[in-house]
Amino acid sequence: MKTEIFTKAISNRNRMHILYEFEENVFEPYYLSLDNMGKKVVFGRLNNSSEIKMINYDKILNIKILDYSHFSPIIPILN
Repeated sequence: MKTEIFTKAISNRNRMHILYEFEENVFEPYYLSLDNMGKKVVFGRLNNSSEIKMINYDKILNIKILDYSHFSPIIPILN
């Protein structure tokens, strides 16, 4: 069920309201992946920060898609 919610939010570029490590966050999901240990992770930005973070999928609770809040992905430019 979580995967469907994240897939919908990623494809529609919706912000999400999540509970991550017992803190409420606004999250802009970019993509789902697996880490080196084979656990599912989500890459995105927490609380409109300037960095893209990898967060553990298992630690995400209380997911809510903010339907009227869209974002444009930030693509870092490497020098």
